[in-house]
Amino acid sequence: MQCRSGRYRSSNCNSENNDIFNPSLSTSFNTVSSTSRVCSGDIRSRDIPCSATRCCYSIDYNDNSSSNGYLAEEKFTITSADVFAGIHFGCSEKEVNINDNTAGLLGLSSHVLSFPSQTANKYNNIFSYCLPSPDRTGHLTFGSTGISSSVKFTPIKSVPKTHLYGLDIVGITVGGKKLEIPSTVFSHPRAIIDSGTVITRLPPKAYAALRGAFKEKMKNYTTTSAVELLDTCYDPKGFDTMSVPKVSFSFGGGTTVELGLNGILYPLNASHVCLAFAGNDNDGDFAIFGSVQQMTLQVVYDKAGGRIGFAQNGCS
Repeated sequence: MQCRSGRYRSSNCNSENNDIFNPSLSTSFNTVSSTSRVCSGDIRSRDIPCSATRCCYSIDYNDNSSSNGYLAEEKFTITSADVFAGIHFGCSEKEVNINDNTAGLLGLSSHVLSFPSQTANKYNNIFSYCLPSPDRTGHLTFGSTGISSSVKFTPIKSVPKTHLYGLDIVGITVGGKKLEIPSTVFSHPRAIIDSGTVITRLPPKAYAALRGAFKEKMKNYTTTSAVELLDTCYDPKGFDTMSVPKVSFSFGGGTTVELGLNGILYPLNASHVCLAFAGNDNDGDFAIFGSVQQMTLQVVYDKAGGRIGFAQNGCS
């Protein structure tokens, strides 16, 4: 959470942003000392000066953004009935590539300091969300309230030395035909699900198979130039509609998720709609099931049950 009192606040800090937290106005705010049990090695930072009375942290994200500051605890109110005292969080004093108008980032990983972990006694380490289409409304819900009866689950798989949510991708289908992808492609390393990654990333062999099958189905449409990591793009001008092949992902446990149109074609501008996937640079990179592919799905994380679920029409 961005904190107004930061001594090392980055130059991109917008002092007029009322969403920046001011600890001096709180009667329940406390800093966490460097000797506290929660001040562990995987979050401690030596990048910024820090006194013995404060636990400094440093977090780097995959999109090259970062946050540096100190660990604190505060009372968090979700609803009038759900009030949590002593929630640990990062009071950020320095950010890189984080929007000035962003109040903060809510950690939803399996880390012991993530919000679901800290509220497990109330919410049983269960949360769900739906990422909406543009200009629509989605939701983030803690606990089992509102989970659709049509949710299909796949087991959570461990990803060593991380706090990520791993899963098994066992197949991809384009236009009703399963792609010929070796079973080992998604095994080393595993695939993960990440709402913070926009475009799904696939291992080189899997992406080549997906792109080839998609291009064959779209051969009647005019291709256009690539845009950064999106290398398969089409010019929709001159077409009232486009017939886009269906794409679905099959996960371990017999769960298959059919993607919505926004999870297949990514509209960049009036002359560019692109295949909403990208290939990794090498086989050793994680496959990532990203947020565009999750749009309009209800996605359920049940850490206690060791499973992740998907249901269609979670939001519009």
